[in-house]
Amino acid sequence: MLRFIFFILLIFGANNSSFSEPQRLRLSTTTSTENSGLLARLHPPFEKKYNVKISVIAVGTGKAIRLAENGDVDVILVHAPKAELKFIQEGYGIERLPVMHNDYVIVGPENDPAKLKYSKNIKDAMSRLVRAEHLFISRGDDSGTHKKENSLWEMIEHQPKGKWYLSVGQGMGQALIMADNKQAYTLSDRSTYLAYHNKIELDIVFENDYQLINPYHVIIVSPKIHPHVNLNLAKKYVEFIRSQKGQNIIKDYKINNKKLFSPY
Repeated sequence: MLRFIFFILLIFGANNSSFSEPQRLRLSTTTSTENSGLLARLHPPFEKKYNVKISVIAVGTGKAIRLAENGDVDVILVHAPKAELKFIQEGYGIERLPVMHNDYVIVGPENDPAKLKYSKNIKDAMSRLVRAEHLFISRGDDSGTHKKENSLWEMIEHQPKGKWYLSVGQGMGQALIMADNKQAYTLSDRSTYLAYHNKIELDIVFENDYQLINPYHVIIVSPKIHPHVNLNLAKKYVEFIRSQKGQNIIKDYKINNKKLFSPY
């Protein structure tokens, strides 16, 4: 009788995924997707469906891409188009596909000493920052946001330096908190700012310029360079976050009734 029960349990366990060890998918992504809380909403349905545990490494886009180049992850979700294209062109990644977008905003003290609220466009806003020389916090971490900030300084042909410009080498959430503590300006993706809105007193002082659109793409690490990549599971992940279900989760995710990301 005991042998029969053992046999039944063995057969049941072999056919029930809940008794098996979950597969592991390694994802490197930006601090904005993690800090915003989106991944905590997006990943559980996928993990449950495929009996998967997603190991998330949330860093700046530059580091997220370097992890992929080294073969330390299976897939990346990032937001730096030029760096992404370089990654693909050098053969490190396959299937670069759009997932969602938001936009960048400049946030700062309520009294807005640089008068960015009166800016005609982003070029005017950046020029006002230079003229005012009021403290500006730069992430300085080679993230997608940092890369975008650098491109904005290049747009006005200016290399910021001096006591008013502070590069901190931190993620978006920490940069926002530091800017708030020092009543400084900083460039932020809108989603992380909204996620931190109740923790800080900074206002959005410039927004809604077409040059501040912030697209996110997902890229599978090339199995030709790194054969150990879990290609099958990575493809399922890409399919899920771009599926109707995944896109609805992205579309419906809100904080304080404000949408953080828009589907692709």
